Amino acid sequence: MSIDLAYKHARIIKTQAKRLGFLSCGLSKAGFLEDEAPRLDQWLLHGYHGSMSYMENHYDKRLDPCKLVPGAKTVVSLLYNYFPEQTQDEGSFKIAKYAYGEDYHFVVRDKLKELMAHINAEIGAVEGRVFVDSAPVLEKAWAVKSGLGWLGKNTNLISKQVGSFFFLAELIIDLDLPQDGPVTDHCGQCTACIDACPTQAIIAPYVVDGSKCISHLTIELKSEIPNDFSGQMDDWIFGCDVCQDVCPWNRFSKPHAEQRFKPKPELLQNNKREWRELTQEVFGHLFEKSPVQRTRYEGLMRNIKFLED
Repeated sequence: MSIDLAYKHARIIKTQAKRLGFLSCGLSKAGFLEDEAPRLDQWLLHGYHGSMSYMENHYDKRLDPCKLVPGAKTVVSLLYNYFPEQTQDEGSFKIAKYAYGEDYHFVVRDKLKELMAHINAEIGAVEGRVFVDSAPVLEKAWAVKSGLGWLGKNTNLISKQVGSFFFLAELIIDLDLPQDGPVTDHCGQCTACIDACPTQAIIAPYVVDGSKCISHLTIELKSEIPNDFSGQMDDWIFGCDVCQDVCPWNRFSKPHAEQRFKPKPELLQNNKREWRELTQEVFGHLFEKSPVQRTRYEGLMRNIKFLED
């Protein structure tokens, strides 16, 4: 394929990604993530994945997308905004902003399928797969390689233009495309995220002990929350946004325009008493198609009870 044709194909993909509402789109060459391998090894060795034992699975696929998609040549990385226009009332139990509306797996996957269909219609038969936090793909590493941002000290991807309140998604395809280079790290001397973490889960710049993270404790952990964390949960009952809320780059976050992410009004307005008295029926209505379904009713009530004990 000529260089001119490759750049034309890249423009087609990036233009359509913008039309579909993605914040940005970057391209990188599919291959083994040589720099990530030792970091992943150490993270797993120290047990920082907590109860997320699935992180130990499919190690080779996690580091090499060509083992997920035979013949893969390019990883197309994309960002999709979820920053809400309104947030929960002060003094309530808190839900992470990404879970205010419909589950992102469904919303973003639908967009990716549209993008893939457009690629096949405009470019020709392109083989590949779409990924939205649904397979062993090191999304942040690919987004960094694709120039969509840098890995912050809280280990979230951060963009100078839009902050960090976005979902990551990928197309891994067998089409050879020009690569976008990485951007520089702009965290500088700032330690806002490290200083603000309620459970001291950011144990060093760029290193998070997932077993201490409130998101892990309220979502991934299926057993009882250890008493060690009593008084440290900062009223979070599903996920946590503290390290993003304090990040200076998130002053550039702008509200999303995705109707499917809009929360039910009562989710924003519920006070602590209403959360304590939540019934299974109201839970089903409030969190229909929501990521909060992952905890189930029993898990959410466990989290509320832990805060009350």
